[in-house]
Amino acid sequence: MQEVYGVAAFRSRQQVLLLEAALRREGIPSRIVSTPREVSMGCGLSVRFRLEDTSAVIRALRFVNTGNLIGLYRVEYGGSGRPSLSAIPIR
Repeated sequence: MQEVYGVAAFRSRQQVLLLEAALRREGIPSRIVSTPREVSMGCGLSVRFRLEDTSAVIRALRFVNTGNLIGLYRVEYGGSGRPSLSAIPIR
């Protein structure tokens, strides 16, 4: 079974918590997860979100002004091996 979702990776755990709280206030489903290994730098935690909520996540990022963002990534995981990551452009 293939899973496809987005993650927002940060250099700071505090920023992860700020974004997750902002998304929760807006009613956007999200959760804190371990950062995929392929995103080699960072604090080790990321915010996972549904890809269809990407625009709302970007708006929340701008609102909370998270300066420690590494990036947004599309994660595709087929259930075995490592997930495939691709950057999501922030417009």
